[in-house]
Amino acid sequence: MSTAQQPLPSGFGAASTTEEVIKGVDLTGKVAIVTGGYSGIGLETARVLRSAGAEVVVPARDLERARAALKDVPGAEVEYLDLLDPGSIDAFAEKFLASGRPLHILVNSAGIMATPLTRDARGYEVQFATNHLGHFQLVRRLWPALVAADGARVVVVSSRGIRFGGVDFDDLHFGHRPYEPFVAYGQSKTANALFAVELDRRGRAEGVRAFAVHPGIIIDTGLIKHLDPEVVRASGTVDEDGRPVIDPERQWKTVQQGAATGVWCAASPQLAGLGGVFCENCDVSPLVTPETEAAWYESEQTPGVLPYAVDPEAAARLWEVSEGLITAR
Repeated sequence: MSTAQQPLPSGFGAASTTEEVIKGVDLTGKVAIVTGGYSGIGLETARVLRSAGAEVVVPARDLERARAALKDVPGAEVEYLDLLDPGSIDAFAEKFLASGRPLHILVNSAGIMATPLTRDARGYEVQFATNHLGHFQLVRRLWPALVAADGARVVVVSSRGIRFGGVDFDDLHFGHRPYEPFVAYGQSKTANALFAVELDRRGRAEGVRAFAVHPGIIIDTGLIKHLDPEVVRASGTVDEDGRPVIDPERQWKTVQQGAATGVWCAASPQLAGLGGVFCENCDVSPLVTPETEAAWYESEQTPGVLPYAVDPEAAARLWEVSEGLITAR
């Protein structure tokens, strides 16, 4: 396993905010694309990157909603993209490439969680299709712009949801096994982490580095819309009035704290020369070992990434399988 999968340490922590990690970073002349950049941590990511001087493009399925959400992010560009529509991904990428701009930062922040069993037009399970395959296709189509940046970073928003399971290569789309919303979510988040591993391996010679991030639990975003409100309340993440409980050490974060790790990965000079790692709390995560595994599962305060989520052989296999899935449409 890569020895890079260990804390730096960065000097930041669970409570660090986007403003803290971007301080002193000048992104003037850089170009960034942030999927999901009009809500939750994606919106905060777009705002902060723009405030540091980057040109920011936000792909969106709902253009009107995106423009309204980004009204306080002057200069942010909005373009149409639906991660479940391969044709729209190609069209978005072609338009961006036609602009002739390099792409220095790509943050894959859009995602869905714990949805009822739904399949896209290709028959693919939608959490895997949205969270992983759509972003995989987007990166593949934008590759020339990433290489042209001569030093690009791709940030893939994963999750501690990797704990719900790995990638089932024999039944990716739940054609045979019983569908469980969080198992499907876990598969997609593990796929996100593995994608960063193989993307970094393939891209580093051309200056493209990749990072997977666990942002923490940010309860006041649209991600939880499929969860029973009583289940959310029972988790302790909201108070009796339904307001989020903020406790960064337990990974219960504000939007500004939740977006901080992704922004750190996208822009921090501390990560120069690194890539292919899973990060949380604005630092590289330690690898969960047999000695620390029990504590990791029992406590949200114990940082770490499970070995199967950063396994290079699984990452390489996922890449090949994903290539087949996006071309078999």
